[in-house]
Amino acid sequence: MEIKNHFLSGENVKKFIKSPNHSGEFQSGLPDTIIVHYTAGPAKPSINTLTNPRAKASAHIVVDRDGSITQLVPFNVIAWHAGRSTYGGRTGFNKYSVGIEIVNSGHLTKSGNVYRSWFGASYNPSDVIEAVHRNQTTSKYWHTYTQEQIETVTELCQLLIENYDMKMILGHEEIAPKRKSDPGPAFPLDRLRDRLLNADRDSDDADEEPTNGRVIANSLNIRSTPTTGAKKVALPLKKGTKVKIMDKSKDWYFVKTEIEGWVAAKYIDEE
Repeated sequence: MEIKNHFLSGENVKKFIKSPNHSGEFQSGLPDTIIVHYTAGPAKPSINTLTNPRAKASAHIVVDRDGSITQLVPFNVIAWHAGRSTYGGRTGFNKYSVGIEIVNSGHLTKSGNVYRSWFGASYNPSDVIEAVHRNQTTSKYWHTYTQEQIETVTELCQLLIENYDMKMILGHEEIAPKRKSDPGPAFPLDRLRDRLLNADRDSDDADEEPTNGRVIANSLNIRSTPTTGAKKVALPLKKGTKVKIMDKSKDWYFVKTEIEGWVAAKYIDEE
């Protein structure tokens, strides 16, 4: 993919559907932030909403389940995706940021062996994780993201950083924590911004292939950052759980199972 004149082009870019819901162009030096959202619904009705003038909402990009992209607003124009928002001394993040909507149903409820969204769709257990949201204390069920979506969003964020000198990647849940829960714990937000924005990251480590491991403790907490006081991102991993070791930081491993997070390295047996 590439960005030309504030529009995306490339194999994954499906179409441009112009949304009437936008303000003028960004001020000089902006945008400098990427805000990640989930649509809380399927692609077509979500795009219809984001291009409906009565909805008064929009985003720059929608990423479908197969990783394909629909652009709604050029990157030099302010879209209406952040709403009432505050972070780092700033308020009203529409005027600072590019909004990426990822097609995902968000929080799900369980009824028997069936998982359902707020709009009535049902999901297989393989498309669901149980995890603790960063702004909450109890675990809930969440719709997973596809690998194609994660790869597309990563590539898109890298392009935006290169073209607009982005300084931050934030979730809607971080700029409006009392109102919003997107993109939720199923999306590897911390991992994404660490990979793309952490200037101290060793580039040689980024090229290493992940190794396999297995939990050897009876119960192993998985956390958002490599510290014992960090929030748990899911229920503890059970003994024997297979993981992929994606990264290392002193006495911690960043592992991937159905969800990603940090665990104490001494409780993982590398295979």
